[in-house]
Amino acid sequence: MANQNPEQITRDNIDKQLMACGWVIQSIKQVNLNTGIGVAVKEYLTDVGPADYVLFVDGKPCGVIEAKKEDEAHRLNVHEGQGEGYANAKLKHLKNEPLPFVYISTGEVTRFTDFTDPKPRAREIFSFHKPETLRSWLKTDKSLRKRLNDLPILPIEGLRDCQINAITKLETSFKENRPRALIQMATGSGKTFTAITAIYRLLKYAKAKRVLFLVDTKNLGE
Repeated sequence: MANQNPEQITRDNIDKQLMACGWVIQSIKQVNLNTGIGVAVKEYLTDVGPADYVLFVDGKPCGVIEAKKEDEAHRLNVHEGQGEGYANAKLKHLKNEPLPFVYISTGEVTRFTDFTDPKPRAREIFSFHKPETLRSWLKTDKSLRKRLNDLPILPIEGLRDCQINAITKLETSFKENRPRALIQMATGSGKTFTAITAIYRLLKYAKAKRVLFLVDTKNLGE
């Protein structure tokens, strides 16, 4: 018979997502951190109480998941302080530093905060990250948002004034931790070249891994 307890339903959904992403799920009574790259331990004890999940990558703690029942989905932001509290807590039997990755999840809606960002703030994600993804982040000195501050001054040779203005303002927006921006340019002003130049700089200097470039015609895509 299916368990109808809201909290357990949330945890069942979280378990399914974690396993689909490659995590090994273990109870606190049966911990073996050598069973995979990523191990999610349930109800791990901290000095502020048991965390719903503590995430281990290569045997080292790196994140927490705070589980909330489904009817909390519209106000997950109010629980971010609780998740951060577990991330800053001391884990039993370990001498850990604060954990950088925090998830708040109902099993349907998940918000994620990377505390290595210059100004950490939660964002909604489709699912949990793979252990391999967190491992690669842990090996880098800077998060993507921090690397956006490393974009050098734009070389202006061959660019129109409107293109210079668009790219410069876009990168200023990124550096000020405002990741959403809209560039409006007139027909014939070189929008495609502007976009490609901005994308090139993100790949080269900010080490972005992927950029989604949507176009409305096949010819423009080519």
